[in-house]
Amino acid sequence: MSRAPKMCFDRILRRDRQILQRQRERALGRLEAIALIGKPWPNRSTIRIRFLEGTSRQKDMVRDIAPRWTEHANLEFDFTEDPTAEIRVSFDSNDGAWSYVGTDNLDIPLHAATLNLGWQDEGVILHEFGHMIGLSHEHSNPRGGILWNEKQVISDLAGPPNFWDEETTRRNVLHKYSADQLHGTEFDPASIMLYAFPASWTENGVSTKENEKLSATDKEFVASAKMYPQTGSAGNGAIELGVHTAHAASIGAPGEVDLYSFDTDSAGRHVIQTLGGTDVFMNLFGPDSKTAKVGDDDDSGSGRNALITADLTPGRYYVQVQHFDERKTGDYHILVSR
Repeated sequence: MSRAPKMCFDRILRRDRQILQRQRERALGRLEAIALIGKPWPNRSTIRIRFLEGTSRQKDMVRDIAPRWTEHANLEFDFTEDPTAEIRVSFDSNDGAWSYVGTDNLDIPLHAATLNLGWQDEGVILHEFGHMIGLSHEHSNPRGGILWNEKQVISDLAGPPNFWDEETTRRNVLHKYSADQLHGTEFDPASIMLYAFPASWTENGVSTKENEKLSATDKEFVASAKMYPQTGSAGNGAIELGVHTAHAASIGAPGEVDLYSFDTDSAGRHVIQTLGGTDVFMNLFGPDSKTAKVGDDDDSGSGRNALITADLTPGRYYVQVQHFDERKTGDYHILVSR
């Protein structure tokens, strides 16, 4: 048996395993991939990154390589010693390579790592920071067409250097996301989010190569309206909302992400909801931060509307709204009340 490649494994929050199953059951139909709905940070976010450990060389490699994503995505990386940084990087060689995906990082206790680099080169740093900004594995793309030789994959990954059990292998390699869980593009064999697989792992003898750099599609996708555009409605700042006044809005183009803000000068319970017949997903951030996540919701409102109820402290809050199916458009209203 040839030695299996080193593999990155998915870090998915437990609650999302149930949500993803429910979304799969909705079966909206064919779509592309490969960023999970609701995981990208608000456009124009500054994401703070703190090292929990590491040598000067390890840290310098990350500082040099990771920001290549920000040359295309409308994000900034701030390397800091702030103990409240959203991203905490470790270099544990016994824990593989992994990262939580996008805003899932905000649900991890501040003392814990959110991204680990058990080995380091240009490709693995770009790959894990791709997860950090909200991207998923390219081999999980439902449009990928990879015909797995499941028995061989499970056997090889049970040995060194991964030592995965069958359930871990199925979740991280063999599983493809269903169409309604994702935003994205056609399968991209040059993507930094795709690992190298030997031909023995596929029924049709197709292999993939190890990618060390961002592909043209990687760059275009993270700069698109589906992720972090430099221009367009999602890149022009937030639309201000009043309290107790419904604002008429529209997802006017496929993949559009609308961003709103509202202020509260006193603590209290607030309800943020959408109204209408359009199936939307909503994220809430604040106070005074586009990266401190307060909550998210899919269908808690009437019909397919989103609804978040939260006890808020004074400050400015940001609401991110997008269509659940990135191919579709539609009108809706958004209302903040207390």
